[in-house]
Amino acid sequence: MTPISSNPNHWSRIRETGTARGVRTMVWIRRKLGRLPFQIMLTLVIVYYYIAHGLHRRASHTYLTRLWQHRHGHAPGHLTWLSLRHFRSFGQSLMDKIDAWSGIPPVLSFEGDTRERFRQAVVGGRGGIMLVSHVGNMEICTAMSDMQDDFQATLLMHTRNAKQFDEVLARSTHRENPPEIIEVSEITPSTAMQLGRRIAEGGFVVIAADRVPISDSGRARTLPFLDHPARFPEGPFWLASLLRCPIYTIGCFREATSYRIDFDHFDDTSELSRRDRAAWIDSAMHRYVDWLTRQCEKTPLQWFNFFPFWLDCDDAHADADRDQQRENAPEDRHSAT
Repeated sequence: MTPISSNPNHWSRIRETGTARGVRTMVWIRRKLGRLPFQIMLTLVIVYYYIAHGLHRRASHTYLTRLWQHRHGHAPGHLTWLSLRHFRSFGQSLMDKIDAWSGIPPVLSFEGDTRERFRQAVVGGRGGIMLVSHVGNMEICTAMSDMQDDFQATLLMHTRNAKQFDEVLARSTHRENPPEIIEVSEITPSTAMQLGRRIAEGGFVVIAADRVPISDSGRARTLPFLDHPARFPEGPFWLASLLRCPIYTIGCFREATSYRIDFDHFDDTSELSRRDRAAWIDSAMHRYVDWLTRQCEKTPLQWFNFFPFWLDCDDAHADADRDQQRENAPEDRHSAT
């Protein structure tokens, strides 16, 4: 098994907050009492979480400040209030995730010919890779399989962080067509062959390309993002070059009463030569970061990477944040028993 990074502030080592009972309670409130009671309870939870968890609060402040400086040339006013709205947006995404897993169909909106492009990609039978990010709600993307039966998705993700939440959802909801999930920490050559077969059968591999590998030795490179250096994984792009298939970007972004679906053709590596692979990966990674920047600009409060994302953050280094160690201590003791 791949060793997890030794940095306690690495995204893969930031543990969940809360208990299984708390998650089950929130699921029960949403399903039995409806949206309004859930929203009231969720607001209380979000305020507590914002106050109690300094690492996530500082990550939100850093992101919002850098986005505003990138877009407007100055820091945002009323940063605390904006950050609370940022946390609230994340809580809303959890409610939508519960809905998606419970079989409550999301209201989707497609701009222009987006729906037709998505349909053509699915019925074309070639399959492919869908690059996503932690902007918006990936769960709504996978719930699109409930809308179009022949859309078969395989998710590559690090499930350990969300294991408790997903296990409760699996027990508490009754989703009929859940996506296949493969942990990124367990990708092997045989796994790559398995993914190749999924694509050959017309399926899609969905992978987030905005989080570095869980191991310190994983392949990543530094690229400018919102005018500051950040690390991005090479893995999704190496995989795309090896599997030689169509590549798309997809995002699902909450609006007032619906989710807006962005779906675009990104590239196609079917004819990519071995000689050109390295140059293509470099170009593709820069294009992905440009796409990620545009998504943040369009939906600034739907960035859900609540950890030190940039290399020049104070919390980016293991010895810079003692709050996370204190926050994790009770759970660590429980896990060791």
